Amino acid sequence: MPVKIRLQRHGSKKRPFYFIVVADARAPRDGKFIQKIGTYNPVADPAVVQIDRQKALEWLHKGAQPTDTVRKILSGKGVLYLKHLLRGVSLGLFDQAAAMDKFQAWHKEHEEAEAKKREEARRARFKQRSGGNYQRRPAAPRQEEASSGEAEVPATGE
Repeated sequence: MPVKIRLQRHGSKKRPFYFIVVADARAPRDGKFIQKIGTYNPVADPAVVQIDRQKALEWLHKGAQPTDTVRKILSGKGVLYLKHLLRGVSLGLFDQAAAMDKFQAWHKEHEEAEAKKREEARRARFKQRSGGNYQRRPAAPRQEEASSGEAEVPATGE
């Protein structure tokens, strides 16, 4: 039975939300599936992906073929890199600890880049909402500066 890892569409019209599922290749897109391994929300900015790495890795080792979109998602989450490292362990190129160290280093770097992307998206939304006028207001004069000068006396009409 050919098995694929693919997206299963949910959500309303023009508001897609996807489950990442393992399904028989002959089953319809939104039909019967074997196991749900994650979710993908492309509407959010940046897109939100939640995936169970262990389940995805297990299915990849069993021979499940990801679709193009899911392959890109798995690559972005490090599942394919982890599979690559574990293949190196099985060939004896390096040990399990070295593979996990490499993956942890990559994961830390990737998370920092993702955080930067989220921050830039947040700033862009703020700039768009404020119409580009997001400059800081001048600070109010301090009490010491205001009291050090002579106070102005309003002119009276007498």
